[in-house]
Amino acid sequence: MAQKRIGIIMNGVTGRMGTNQHLVRSILEIRKQGGVALKDGTRLMPDPILIGRNAGKVAALAGRYGIERHGTDLDQALASRHDAIFFDAASTQLRPKLLQRAIAAGKHVYCEKPVSTTLAEAVALYRAAKKARVKHGVVQDKLWLPGLLKLARLKEEGFFGRILSVRGEFGYWVFEGDPQQGQPPAQRPSWNYRKRDGGGIILDMLCHWRYVLDNLFGEVKAVSCLGATHIPFRWDEDGRKYRATADDAAYATFRLAGDVIAHFNSSWTVRVRRDDLLTLQVDGTKGSAVAGLRRCLFQSYGKTPKPVWNPDIPQPIDFYAGWDEVPDAGYDNAFKVQWELFLRHVAGEIPFRWGLLEGAKGVQLAELGLKSWKQRKWIDIPKLKP
Repeated sequence: MAQKRIGIIMNGVTGRMGTNQHLVRSILEIRKQGGVALKDGTRLMPDPILIGRNAGKVAALAGRYGIERHGTDLDQALASRHDAIFFDAASTQLRPKLLQRAIAAGKHVYCEKPVSTTLAEAVALYRAAKKARVKHGVVQDKLWLPGLLKLARLKEEGFFGRILSVRGEFGYWVFEGDPQQGQPPAQRPSWNYRKRDGGGIILDMLCHWRYVLDNLFGEVKAVSCLGATHIPFRWDEDGRKYRATADDAAYATFRLAGDVIAHFNSSWTVRVRRDDLLTLQVDGTKGSAVAGLRRCLFQSYGKTPKPVWNPDIPQPIDFYAGWDEVPDAGYDNAFKVQWELFLRHVAGEIPFRWGLLEGAKGVQLAELGLKSWKQRKWIDIPKLKP
């Protein structure tokens, strides 16, 4: 079977997410399976070049996975005619300038989110890509998680009836990293907790909740958000104490099209006692469902228990009973699935609606969430005018 090579500049993939999800479980898995099948019978084979600021880290990563092409010279990589796509998974603050350089070089661009720290920058990126006529995409991985795909299936089948509300619980305890107290190192980069470096859970997670809500339950129309910095001091990668200036928890309520109410608690200061790190409960007139990253359980109207409030006796109802599970259907890695869609889009086979404008919508919601927190009021979400 014939193969067609496509070169991909992968920038900033030495971090946990870039290495595990984008390089190893997406691009290298696509290579292992023989590329992406195209309609004409050929296989589109990604050929990555790893680019980063730390030569040692990039070389070590390339050596670990047998990748021949790597380096630190981004200008040289962008100037090459052998690579059609630029992908970025570096820090949020660096992303807009990197994407602008790639667009100016005529590269198709694909990137992690948030695409920037401000809506103005995000919209400018979309306009630049549109003017340059390059193809563009933003990672919106949660849409392809097995648990959320199962939720979407229930909705498409009309299981919920009229959807009333969506409740999201996300987060886990991120350790402060104090070596003097014997704490383990933090499992997230320290820049996440510094406002000047583009940190904060509102900017990070409301971008996710925007595309999840818009695509699964209804367009977000308004937001009320309260943020908090619950842990005032943390320790960085070198064991140095620093003041946390960015929010580490967010409590946000959204009004969606169709009068659906959604509420999401997002926190890096919470201990988990639920089925997964992210759970979504959807309640409708005909039934409810609870989804995690992979599993999804549902309870129909007919199996709904009838509790009666009586605090004087032990609860007689097992509320975990009476739920059925949506069966698996051979789901693939969410990041890999979106990569394959984007590669087919670049090859001219399919449209791709998760572009920079969708990324800008996420930044818009985060920006207005921060505004809501500051002004202590509901904020309407206006239509973007690209």
